[in-house]
Amino acid sequence: PISKELYEEIMALDGFNFFTDCYFQFLSVMEKTSIVLPRGQLTHVLRHTFAAHFMMSGGNILALQKILGHHDIKMTMRYAHLAPDHLETALRFNPLATLPTSIASF
Repeated sequence: PISKELYEEIMALDGFNFFTDCYFQFLSVMEKTSIVLPRGQLTHVLRHTFAAHFMMSGGNILALQKILGHHDIKMTMRYAHLAPDHLETALRFNPLATLPTSIASF
């Protein structure tokens, strides 16, 4: 969200439009596909849906961070719980898992 003052300043600039061509092309594609998304959240909903399905399909959280352009992994971690078998994978890579049971439980 931006402040009302900043919005008014941007709108006052003559001939200045943010992403007009891309936005209208996006709307055109959305109309052709008959996909209905919440008002004001078009691209955000698609981005979130992509990220969720990426993780549910077994995607890597660090790869998703790069895809989404997040500088801080904490932002991307909101999708980590959607990864199937994420705890099983962690156990498989645990270095103690290769040790004999008697040593690993020491």
